Amino acid sequence: MSGANAIRDTFFAECEELLEALIEGLSAMETPGYDPECVNAVFRAVHSVKGGAGAFGLDDLVSFAHRFETLLDLLRNGEKAVDPTVMKTLFKSADVLTDLVEAARLEQVANPDAVKAGHVALDACLADAPQEEEFSFDAVGVDLGDVTVPDDAPRGYRITFRPHASLYANGHEPHLILDALAELGSCETQADLGSIPDLSSFEEGASYLTWTITLVTDEPETVVHEAFEFVDTLCDLTIEVLTPVDDAVEAPETKKEPAGEAAAIPVPTPTSAPSSGPRPTLRVDLDRVDRLINAVGELIINQAMISQRVEELDLPTTAQLNNEIEEYKLLARDIQEGVMAIRAQPVKSLFQRMARIVRETSAETGKSARLITSGETTEVDKTVIERLSDPLTHMLRNAVDHGLESTEGRLAAGKDETGTIQLTASHRSGSVVIEISDDGSGLDRARIYQTAVSKGLIAADTELSESEIDNLLFLPGFSTASAVSNLSGRGVGMDVVRNAVAALGGRITISSTPGVGTTFSVNLPLTLAVMDGFVISVAEETMVVPIAAIFETVHPRPEDIHQIGTDDFTLLIRGQYLPIIDVAANLGLRDAKVPPDISVLLIINSETAGLVALAIDDIRDQRQVVVKSLEASYGPVPGISSATILGDGRIALILDTDEITSLGGAASAMQLASPPKSEQIHADPIQ
Repeated sequence: MSGANAIRDTFFAECEELLEALIEGLSAMETPGYDPECVNAVFRAVHSVKGGAGAFGLDDLVSFAHRFETLLDLLRNGEKAVDPTVMKTLFKSADVLTDLVEAARLEQVANPDAVKAGHVALDACLADAPQEEEFSFDAVGVDLGDVTVPDDAPRGYRITFRPHASLYANGHEPHLILDALAELGSCETQADLGSIPDLSSFEEGASYLTWTITLVTDEPETVVHEAFEFVDTLCDLTIEVLTPVDDAVEAPETKKEPAGEAAAIPVPTPTSAPSSGPRPTLRVDLDRVDRLINAVGELIINQAMISQRVEELDLPTTAQLNNEIEEYKLLARDIQEGVMAIRAQPVKSLFQRMARIVRETSAETGKSARLITSGETTEVDKTVIERLSDPLTHMLRNAVDHGLESTEGRLAAGKDETGTIQLTASHRSGSVVIEISDDGSGLDRARIYQTAVSKGLIAADTELSESEIDNLLFLPGFSTASAVSNLSGRGVGMDVVRNAVAALGGRITISSTPGVGTTFSVNLPLTLAVMDGFVISVAEETMVVPIAAIFETVHPRPEDIHQIGTDDFTLLIRGQYLPIIDVAANLGLRDAKVPPDISVLLIINSETAGLVALAIDDIRDQRQVVVKSLEASYGPVPGISSATILGDGRIALILDTDEITSLGGAASAMQLASPPKSEQIHADPIQ
């Protein structure tokens, strides 16, 4: 990668952080009695984006950012009040700025209509503001006369760098800047400690240090300035050019220790950063992380193989080798968890994008809605975050479009005219749970049932529990929408949402209370690379079931098994009737169904049929397995999500528990398992 491309990539990486800070600051400004510093933080974010864009000649981005910055400047100076119209314009401008940055990153042109609308909204807010001079961002030429310096001649620079407190507050680290300068050539750094007060007067978060750096390098002055490119407004900075290098400016060979208040200190490394400041970070190309994850996967497979070979030796349980193998196993797991943590990212950036979806959907439907988020620091595998964006977008649009009542309907129901959408994330039992809730009217189950009957999706005399009716929303082709619109009705495309979540190894459930609202819960694995699973036997085949999908394991008693028809069975457990699905028969590994009383039953919560019992032959082991995709090399396999390599070198298929229930007539099994209407039950999770 060339130096220019590397700097450009760094700029766009910085833009991601700046845009996150921008949205976070705007969200804080919606809170009554917000800290005025929020406006300053938003201003600095837009200003930094504009400054970097100007360096790369991104004129459209610079022009819009400058107009955006003008409005923010009026707000922070108290020349204009923050009202709902202004806040709406600020959020719209943030969306346009995000689009312009993304278009610049992809070297494309942003939607001209959206950009024009953004300018119009800003101009409307600035109509009563003092007119500023025409803005330009042209580079200034400097006449150097007849002075010529060979390209490879050393150059000397004396740099004075005094960070403001805001530099630290924005997460910047002076030592990283000093490190970057040290990489350019010979560098001597001195810190002026004279401004540090005594302990009784010391203020946390204040800035007291000033650095004087003498740098000798072959690089041009522009490269020196680039080290301060993203903090130029957050510090006092002077760069004095000392060329050509002569006796007065010698390349420093050692760190000097001058007397007095200015003491020479070595350029700090990331490990020497103060514990009270932001932790240093390191940007690494994602391909390198993926290679590391693949290597760790092979390490886990190797550990399983060694464990298998040791077991075949039939050594005494007290043998030292067994203890060492166990230590190896624990070490491999620690390494795996550490590597997975590298890929883990907070869902904050995803949640911030969803705020825009709610705003746009509210504007299109004419409904007033606000998004409340929590758990933004919950970390999930980066791949999961990327693939979760589309299903979350669809569910949030549905929540506003069909979950919330109209303004008149909400007022008639005694509710606030502004509906509330809640988006939360949390870790539970080794998984991440994301919930989308609305305070709308709830699901109209009678209408859902009649719609399913009218579309021929279920028989007219089918008896279903409330949870089973809710799951009808996920059937392909299901919709309660009476008219076609740009936004999907609740249920339109929900089968796509369910499939997207299932492809991530997760599941989605619904809970709804009439008049109160509806909640969609998405349960996902923390990572797609490694998982814990049960190694099971199915018709003499060895397979794996994700532990996250299993609620309970049961060795059924004969009296708990009830036959329905010729070869269908149900399990009666704690007052609930659950359909029994023969895994071997549904996979085509066996023709006749095995009597379930001699099988092991795995209780799972199916997306299509609620709680069901999967009949298998035996559970062999519980272990951590490396997930290998079948899509690229083999293609989709019904009932199978992926594969893994066991300790003996054999390939074991990983079951897709949701798809298993749909093979061989899961819908009919669900209906058969439903007791008479007088005995209707709710398929609550079994603990």
